[in-house]
Amino acid sequence: MPVEAVIFDLDGTLTVFNIDYKALRGEVREYLLRTGVPASVLNVNEIMFDMMHKAEIYFKNSKSEQAFKEVQSQCLVIAEKYEMEAATLTSLQPGAIEILKELKKLKLKIGLCTTNSETATNYILQRFKVLDYFQAVVSRNKVKRVKPDTEQYELALKILGVKPVNSIIVGDSVVDMQSAKELKAIAIGLPTGISTQKQLTTHGANYIITALSDLPVLIKKMEKN
Repeated sequence: MPVEAVIFDLDGTLTVFNIDYKALRGEVREYLLRTGVPASVLNVNEIMFDMMHKAEIYFKNSKSEQAFKEVQSQCLVIAEKYEMEAATLTSLQPGAIEILKELKKLKLKIGLCTTNSETATNYILQRFKVLDYFQAVVSRNKVKRVKPDTEQYELALKILGVKPVNSIIVGDSVVDMQSAKELKAIAIGLPTGISTQKQLTTHGANYIITALSDLPVLIKKMEKN
């Protein structure tokens, strides 16, 4: 099937991964403990969204959905604090702008899916003057469930008007590979962030690239086959 669109992750893929997730997870966990969520269900090594999901179950069973929404809102405030700090310090991955230009020349649609907040995402895209390259930008604010749930990528594909089989998903995390695999999109892993090449392959990567500059070459090869 011809490639019509490329959808990127942000942190660790287009930008250098530098969010202090350890501190973020720790602060969110401490906050959730203060709200009454049992320590036994919160693992300090799990991602914030997994902790929030456990908190959601706890609140719906013991308190109320409205109470959870207030807690959820505060967790996201904490997350955005770390995201904005990282956004001011991060840099683009080597060759990122050149790759976006090349994909545009190839007449491919370009999307972005990130678990970052809309504020942090827009700040980064505007800071590096790359916003206009993207026809679809899906931050966590635009969906109920973030990746590895496929909702973010499904929304991006809908905006782009492209079927999953005609799309490429590029990411540095296993959650990106999991989403792509479930959607039957082409999954390309970039081991520059939180996941190793082996982890990316195990979770569904069809291809591995070691630098963004490898991407246009790979796409052209795929088109010939």
